[in-house]
Amino acid sequence: MRIWITLTTLTFAISLTLILFLLLPPKTLVLAAGPQGGAYAQIARRYAHILARDGIILERLHTNGSAENAELLEDGKVDAALLQAGIQVPHGTAEAIGGIFYEPMLFLAHKSNTIPSNPSLWRGLRIASGSAGSGTAAAFVDFQQAVGLDPEKNIQVSLAYADAIGALENGEIDIGVFVTTIDAPYLTRAYASDSISFLNLTNTEAISRRLEYADVATIPSGAVSLSPVRPSSPQNVLALQARLVISPDLHPAMTNRLTMAAKELHAKRDIITSRGAFPTIEGTGMPVNNIARQLIQEGPSAWHNLLPYWMAAQVNRALLLILPILLFLVPLFRLVPMIYSYFRGWQVWQHYPQIRSIEDELAFRTETQNLSEMDQQLEVVDQKISQLNLPAAYRQAAYDARLHIELVRKRIKQLRNLPQEQPTTTLDLNQNNQ
Repeated sequence: MRIWITLTTLTFAISLTLILFLLLPPKTLVLAAGPQGGAYAQIARRYAHILARDGIILERLHTNGSAENAELLEDGKVDAALLQAGIQVPHGTAEAIGGIFYEPMLFLAHKSNTIPSNPSLWRGLRIASGSAGSGTAAAFVDFQQAVGLDPEKNIQVSLAYADAIGALENGEIDIGVFVTTIDAPYLTRAYASDSISFLNLTNTEAISRRLEYADVATIPSGAVSLSPVRPSSPQNVLALQARLVISPDLHPAMTNRLTMAAKELHAKRDIITSRGAFPTIEGTGMPVNNIARQLIQEGPSAWHNLLPYWMAAQVNRALLLILPILLFLVPLFRLVPMIYSYFRGWQVWQHYPQIRSIEDELAFRTETQNLSEMDQQLEVVDQKISQLNLPAAYRQAAYDARLHIELVRKRIKQLRNLPQEQPTTTLDLNQNNQ
């Protein structure tokens, strides 16, 4: 019995150790964060501060933008990335934690230029539509298709955001396209410039219906500055949802922490978004991670404030692993004593066929041939049973068997002492046994 208890305890201990090992997350997370000095880099810095509370190091990999972020995620070179709406990754290579904020699609122009507010009428303009690999460049391609604008009708220039602001001030370009947050650092210069103004597009609602992943948001007057008031009037803009995207293989505890960080950072109201609008699982355009979905819809579990984050993040997951084991072990605990009891009894019972065979042969014997051989066989069986190392609870079966053997051997002794002509009947044997 002790060996079964030891094996069961050892199995449980190994299972618990493996589960705890699986629960332990890595200490480092790599995030593709966009260009240095950009809005994504600013957001990534905030995530790094929050994750650092739990001892998680967020390595921020600066890139040209969302398109490059998606490639890095697809190649497995990063654990997570910030992706602009409309940037696709192959199925199975990424999951969304959710949409985390809106990025307005801003069109800034040099004030000296008279540019139609209907983008389908743009002709002969020099347009900075984002640098190669950026989400802005990809979004502007889709924007042109949505408004029916032939790319050949204008001159497109690939410039980084900061360079595009300088080019606008100098009159080197007519329009700068920016898909970013209102408070992006590089826009501060544009807001302060007397030669740059917002280009307020018409028909933004119709354009958003043609551009599947775009919504419409309103930038209120004074959103940038109240003195002077900028913009001077409300601006309806196309708004693209920025998404926090992870590798499907990311450790669940890391997914939990990123989601909780997203809730902390983006649930507040901002200049174009109502309180509680983000993070959201709607409109991501890609599969949403189940852990993130549950946290966004239902909030953290009751264990969140009671356990270490890596454990609290996976209590439900651990229970899902442990419950099947318990469902297997509980019946096993009941079955093991039965199996053990049967095995101990079988050590004795296996000899009964031989004892019974000799007893039956004696019952119908009319001569005393081979009695010595039978007696020797019974003696061997008796020795085997006596040598069994049975616990006290199982010795009764051995005592009964040896008593049975002793009675049969007594019968053999009586038969050996009888005259050979005297028959042995069944009745005689039964009376003797009585």
